[in-house]
Amino acid sequence: MVPVHGSLAVYPGTFDPFTPGHRDLVARARVMFDQIIVLLAVNADKRPTAEATARAVHVRDAMPAAWGNVEVDTWTGLTTAYCLRRGATVIVRGLRTAADLRHEYQLAAMNEQLGIQTVWLPSRPQLAATSSTVARAYRSAQSAR
Repeated sequence: MVPVHGSLAVYPGTFDPFTPGHRDLVARARVMFDQIIVLLAVNADKRPTAEATARAVHVRDAMPAAWGNVEVDTWTGLTTAYCLRRGATVIVRGLRTAADLRHEYQLAAMNEQLGIQTVWLPSRPQLAATSSTVARAYRSAQSAR
């Protein structure tokens, strides 16, 4: 696959934690676009288990050094505002379930009104069952032992 020339995409999320499914999505998106930014969203409504800078370090550490077209950044505010500031034209989102699609469709419609397109990538079946919520619950159960 040849990336769309000059393309910049943003893959936003809280990534708490960054799962194998997230990494797989970045691996697939990085060959579709010239550059992809994994954007750690700082959302006051969510209570992450680690600060954004610590999560960003974890995400960077999960990326092979050879993935030179992948950047990790943090942002507080609307993802579309970040995209417009950076010149990104696409938001990449993963879909695990039909419920995800309903939610993501609403976000995509809003983002399109603000001038940013959304590309959805379905999770690979073997990775679809693991969400950040499940990973956090597992980690919490392990640490309670």
